[in-house]
Amino acid sequence: MNKSVDLKNPIALHKAGIDALVQELGGVGAIRFLQLFDKGSGDYTKEKYERDEMSIDEIADAISRMRRQEEKS
Repeated sequence: MNKSVDLKNPIALHKAGIDALVQELGGVGAIRFLQLFDKGSGDYTKEKYERDEMSIDEIADAISRMRRQEEKS
């Protein structure tokens, strides 16, 4: 390890771990590696059909609203 990390500080440890993964595996590789440890929960196949479909216009409106909210922040 090239730098000193406070192993008792969970935030510093998490950041150093993510940085090491990204450096070694690249962004996509790091994400794929982390996904190995979280299989999620629920029944996606069932739940995806329980949601109402959104039209393209509804999606565009939602994106516009989110962008306006981000600009206010």
